[in-house]
Amino acid sequence: MSVIAYLNFDGNTEQVIDFYSEALSSSKVKKVKFKDFPQDPNYPLSENELNMVMESSLEFAGGKIMMSDILPSMKKVTGELVKGNNILISIVIDDKQTLENYFSNLSAGGYVIMPLSEMPWSSCFGMLVDKFGIVWKFNRDAEKFLDRLVSNQ
Repeated sequence: MSVIAYLNFDGNTEQVIDFYSEALSSSKVKKVKFKDFPQDPNYPLSENELNMVMESSLEFAGGKIMMSDILPSMKKVTGELVKGNNILISIVIDDKQTLENYFSNLSAGGYVIMPLSEMPWSSCFGMLVDKFGIVWKFNRDAEKFLDRLVSNQ
C-alpha cells in the first residue's frame, strides 16, 4: 500500500515540478500535458489549457508526489483553487543529512514555521511553507515514536 500526496495548482505546475525535482533530488519525473491526449471537439480547450499539466509524478527518497493543473474551464465544476493549509506533505526519513538538505532546499523563497530541532517526539523535526504555499513537515524518526506509544497502550 502506498499513500501519495496529490497537489493541484493554478496553471504553474510545470514550475512546481522543476522546483521540487531539484529541491528533492528527484530520481524520476513524469509529466503529461492536456495536449498529449485527443480532445473532445464539443469541449475545446484553449491553447493555454492545452499546455497545462494534466498529470505528473515526482519520485524521491522512496516516495512520490503527484501534481496537476486545474483547468480554468473546469473551475465551474471544481470551484476556485484555494491556496492554503489543506495540504501538508510529511517527509519521514532517517538520514539526517538528507532531511536537512530537503528542508534547506524547500525553504528557499518560502518561510520556516519551525526550524529543524530535537523534540520529545523526534530527534529532528521541523516545518516550513514553500514558495508555492505548500506546508511541509519533516520528521527523522516518527515511526519509532509511534511504535513506542502504541506498544505502551
